[in-house]
Amino acid sequence: CPHRERSAYTGDGQTVCATVMHRFDAAAFYSKWIGDILAAQNPDTGYVPNGAPWQPGCGGGVAWGAAICIMPWEFYLHYGDRDMLARNLDGMKGYVDYLDGWADADGVIYARAPHGREPVYWMNLGDWCPPGKLPSDTLVHTFYYWRCADIAARTARVLGDSAGAQRYGALAERVRRAFHGRFYDPGTGSYGPFGGDVFALYMGVPPERYPRVCAALRDNIRRNGGHLDTGIYGTQFLLEVLCDNGMNDLAYGIMTKRTFPSFGHWIEQGATTMWEQWDGGNSHCHPMFGACLTWLYRRVAGMESDPERPGYRHIVFRPRPVGDLTWARYAQLTSRGEASVRWERTAGGFMLEADIPAGSTATVWVPLGDGQTRADVRLSHPAGVSFVRVDETAEVRPGNGGISGDRFHRYAVYEVKGSGRYRFTSGAGITD
Repeated sequence: CPHRERSAYTGDGQTVCATVMHRFDAAAFYSKWIGDILAAQNPDTGYVPNGAPWQPGCGGGVAWGAAICIMPWEFYLHYGDRDMLARNLDGMKGYVDYLDGWADADGVIYARAPHGREPVYWMNLGDWCPPGKLPSDTLVHTFYYWRCADIAARTARVLGDSAGAQRYGALAERVRRAFHGRFYDPGTGSYGPFGGDVFALYMGVPPERYPRVCAALRDNIRRNGGHLDTGIYGTQFLLEVLCDNGMNDLAYGIMTKRTFPSFGHWIEQGATTMWEQWDGGNSHCHPMFGACLTWLYRRVAGMESDPERPGYRHIVFRPRPVGDLTWARYAQLTSRGEASVRWERTAGGFMLEADIPAGSTATVWVPLGDGQTRADVRLSHPAGVSFVRVDETAEVRPGNGGISGDRFHRYAVYEVKGSGRYRFTSGAGITD
């Protein structure tokens, strides 16, 4: 924030970093800032403060210090830089070990101050800046304990640290079980409003609970008139969680609202930047709610780097047409060159155009309309393109509310081995 809080807050930073990397050439910026975070970590306890470079001040909590795990991992996914992980693995382990000292025997974290002192509210924040109420701090703390342990395990696995991968993977699973055991209400079939169900679905809920949790989240949004009720961390995951669980129509509705609380309501008030509070309080230039905009790039436009082959070595093109949108386009200047996607739909057809940079490969998911098959898909040049399968998208699951509002839910899936521009068309009304 350029005028009210000129502090490099780790919580704001970790939640919005993926969006920033999708919008800007941010490699040098994050290399420097992540180094500051590592340098600010207490070498004796593993504690990570709420800002880096560190300066005395209030605010922070488990999700703030989680930046030491989340930001290097997001950097690796986006830029494919293993050295970033190697520099920060010990810091990740130190922070997870620090959190382990907060947890009870099951793995649930209660609010307490750093270094074993009595609880201090401003040093133990959970989610932040909701339009109404906050979810339980204990729930949010435990979610980020799981997320940090999970990232530490993944990082260790990438770097060939099998002992670290096993240790932190087992811890992540223990915390995940603790989360599901402590926060699920069998009476309501829910982990609670204000983001509780969002965090649970992001983590992955037990299959027998899945239909009720999806229904609870859908019902909660409907009770809110189609609006969100989440703080900065719940909002980060909200739209992609909805999309990935068959409720992209609700995500689209949230993003197109013009009444409070919504981005459109800010625009109606004359905003040209994102605000700190949904009601307009405090700063009028705060980036943290922008974390959810990855939904536009990775889901609506439908382009993201494959986490198994990061840095856009392998690109997944998978658009999710929704609502009354008839086209979308997105481009990213990767370290290998520009990658981009453009799609257009009419009443009877669909066109997807993908640009794959040199040295990259891709998986392309072409949406099929009702009654369409692989035979209805035409390729601009088939060399280097191989058909894989027709796929009923994983977002269509029994009991999750179906695919209301999403006309396209079947895909013809192709593998593309070479660079260049590839166009896929299906149905009528689209010209090659």
